Amino acid sequence: MSMQIIAKSVYLGPNLYAHFPVIRLTVDLGPLEEWPTRRLGDDFIDHLVEALPGLREHTCSYDDPGGFIRRMREDEGTWLGHVLEHCAIEMQCMAGEDVTFGKTRSTDTRGEYHVVYEYEQTEVGVQAGKIALTLICSLLPRDLRPLDSVPDDFDFAEERDWFIRFTQRRALGPSTASLVRAAKERDIPYLRLNRHSLVQFGHGVYGKRIQATVTSETRHIAVEIASDKEETNHILADLGLPVAEQHLVYNPREAVRAARRIGYPVVVKPLDANHGRGVSIHLNDDDEVETAFEMAREHSRTVIVEAFIEGFDHRMLVVNGELVAVSQRLPGHVKGDGESTIAELVERVNEDPRRGIGHEKVLTRLVFDHQAERLLDLKGYTRTSVPTEGEMVFLRSTGNLSTGGTAVDKTDAVHPDNREMAVRAAMAIGLDVAGVDFLTDDISRSYKETRGAICEVNAAPGFRMHVAPSEGEPRDVAGPVIDMLFPPGTPSRIPIASITGTNGKTTTTRMVAHIHKLARAHVGLCTTDGVYIDGHMTVEGDMTGPIASRMVLRDPTVDVAVLETARGGMLRAGLGYRKCSVGAVLNVAADHLGLRGVNTIEELANVKRVVVEIAQDVAVLNADDALCLKMADHSEARRVCYVTMNPGHSLVKEHIRAGGYAVVLETGINGQIITIYDRGSHIPLLWTHQIPATLDGRAMHNVQNAMFAAAVAYAMEVSLEDIRHGLQTFDTTYFQAPGRMNIYHDHPFKVILDYGHNPAAVEAMVDVTTRLEVKGRRIVVLAAPGDRRDQDMREIGRLAAGRFDHYICRRDDKLRGRESDEVPKIIREGLTGAGVDEGRIEIIPSEAEAVAHALDIAGKDDLVLIFGDDVDRSWNQITSYQSGLEKAAAEPGEERTEKEALHLDPAMPMDLDLGDAEIIRDERGVRLARETDD
Repeated sequence: MSMQIIAKSVYLGPNLYAHFPVIRLTVDLGPLEEWPTRRLGDDFIDHLVEALPGLREHTCSYDDPGGFIRRMREDEGTWLGHVLEHCAIEMQCMAGEDVTFGKTRSTDTRGEYHVVYEYEQTEVGVQAGKIALTLICSLLPRDLRPLDSVPDDFDFAEERDWFIRFTQRRALGPSTASLVRAAKERDIPYLRLNRHSLVQFGHGVYGKRIQATVTSETRHIAVEIASDKEETNHILADLGLPVAEQHLVYNPREAVRAARRIGYPVVVKPLDANHGRGVSIHLNDDDEVETAFEMAREHSRTVIVEAFIEGFDHRMLVVNGELVAVSQRLPGHVKGDGESTIAELVERVNEDPRRGIGHEKVLTRLVFDHQAERLLDLKGYTRTSVPTEGEMVFLRSTGNLSTGGTAVDKTDAVHPDNREMAVRAAMAIGLDVAGVDFLTDDISRSYKETRGAICEVNAAPGFRMHVAPSEGEPRDVAGPVIDMLFPPGTPSRIPIASITGTNGKTTTTRMVAHIHKLARAHVGLCTTDGVYIDGHMTVEGDMTGPIASRMVLRDPTVDVAVLETARGGMLRAGLGYRKCSVGAVLNVAADHLGLRGVNTIEELANVKRVVVEIAQDVAVLNADDALCLKMADHSEARRVCYVTMNPGHSLVKEHIRAGGYAVVLETGINGQIITIYDRGSHIPLLWTHQIPATLDGRAMHNVQNAMFAAAVAYAMEVSLEDIRHGLQTFDTTYFQAPGRMNIYHDHPFKVILDYGHNPAAVEAMVDVTTRLEVKGRRIVVLAAPGDRRDQDMREIGRLAAGRFDHYICRRDDKLRGRESDEVPKIIREGLTGAGVDEGRIEIIPSEAEAVAHALDIAGKDDLVLIFGDDVDRSWNQITSYQSGLEKAAAEPGEERTEKEALHLDPAMPMDLDLGDAEIIRDERGVRLARETDD
């Protein structure tokens, strides 16, 4: 085994390595770790550069082209993981992708490397890495070549050509790509919505969509009119605009009759085709018209015969009522040299690297088909004919670039009358983006003099003839389209809050969303239990990664996005957005260590720091956490807000004195109060006991969560009153924050359910329970996920030790590689190691059984703290449980209130109108409600 890819991660957005999409391949070199490029020798390097000549331009760690080649040849050379990085980048560049970034770093395992490189299209980037690896292996000496690493029939030239076609089939077309570039230049975000040309610019309520050059502002009726060439002709003629006489025909006989009526020469074309398909021009007799009719019928059931207008074909591009570019189009042709045959000339023209198939490049290859053969036949030529020097031989009758035509920019030569004519034509049809096809001998002279005429008005006109003309100045035609969709000064991004941290991020995210909701915003919320749009769950599950955030940002009703951002999503696929308005890091504590290459708490902090790095307006940081505090050095946000529960924090004091933004927990005569400092202002916000989620100020972790929520909301310019109102109406009920300190009071004992699954979260909840007054016993159900380190599990036991009267240790449903009772036994070790008597500890591996047992042994006035994994199931167990005391209360002869009998909410008003109902007793003597007969 040697040199193989053992893991792959595709990052969709900002990540640990870059703030744009990259791929990370984890590569094991095996024995090739001992074979850097210098030891492999010049033959390997020379053959590699021969296969990928573009490597000569790679600078690598030097500033000059050729730096990478130099790196391979000097001293020891470089290792093959680094070579793979450059080859994967160059493979994409050869296929037309614009990528340059890469980095390769060794891991803690000898011979193992993380190879990171930029990509534009996921499938293309992944495939580039695979082919690059195979190429490298194929160039190794046979005794070093990994087994089965190179197929017997591997031919790099064939693989390269296949890969280029593979890439171009997936690339955005020239028109769409130009619009995306224009949006990026204006810092407008975009999302590709399918594999083709459907793209969204902007986020949420500001989103606009395009498909090629049809925009979200393009009227459907205008497209329908433009597609009907006869209707277009009539509309333009009625406005006095110059058009050719035409007639609609349905059979060859009608076509001939119409041609005679108009007078030869004529044009025959389909009613509703495009790209010049089925069009025949300069027809001079009945036979040609009949043949052309049959060609047109292949593309449309209805055919048009129209007068042939002498002159050059011009495409006049109108955007938002303004002429932005004009291109003179020449039909696909070859120019004779007096020696070569037409077939040889076509082959020579097609060697132009700018020519491809269809729309894949700025020009299209010439092909021999029926139309080409007809035009040659009219001149008395065949493919083997030799044109004279300078003679132009046309293989197409129309100038469409998609059929091999070429384009010459004529924007600056347009006569004002012709400019006005094109604009009027586009407005008459109703198109925001229109391609007006105008025939005239001289575009610099008025149509009133030349008798030129409009032959078509096109919806979804192609841009490539303007952005990359064969001759003349390229025109920025995409910019005016983007400026039409997003006039300068108008927003394209909705406010985005990205909230991360080891603990508290779900509650804080929900608090922020709740505040915005009360401030009348239409909120898109991503959390660990689902995606919510305006308070309604649209997708259930752990939705804290890039796919979920893009769901929110694509939703056309969302005007604020509040995104819980978890470590797992960032490590797996990065973020789903390039920038956020506010990035908040609540804390960094030991959790998930040893997973996905993150082994230390400092490495975990580097992952979470990404949201701070991309924050544009405010970075909100926990000043009481040293790792969070250091993140300020990596922020490019306009401001940094520090959150501290220590009013004496020296750095925060200095920050406040300098006019900085901070949220501080202070002590007043009425208890503790959350205070905002901003630009010298001191703003008392809210007493902590006024926030229901803090349990009268006792739940300090939720005090801190509320402080962060206030900091984020204030940074997003929510009013102080709305922030106060939001925090005063947010509680930790199961329905508002499932699994976050949900308290159930309706048993003779109190139950608290929490999702805490790491030492810091357990410590916070244990602290809460010690602050509560409990008359009876304290019972706890402890657990930890199976993929956590043994030391973290023991730490959970140690933190709970001595705080409860009885301990039940369990495991999650998903074992994650552990034995059935392995996790609870390790937690027990932590408890006993901290001095807890084994007689007070029970091991019940099943979560459902552990919860049921805890409820069974609870007595009057006891407190039961349950750390649950399947929160929904555990909450249902808690709420549906009936204790012995409750069962006794429901024995025959015992009365229940009307609300209990009807299973109504105990908090419902007592003067509830039961309507036409009476209270009766069942056979056990329990009173029930029943509708009366009258």
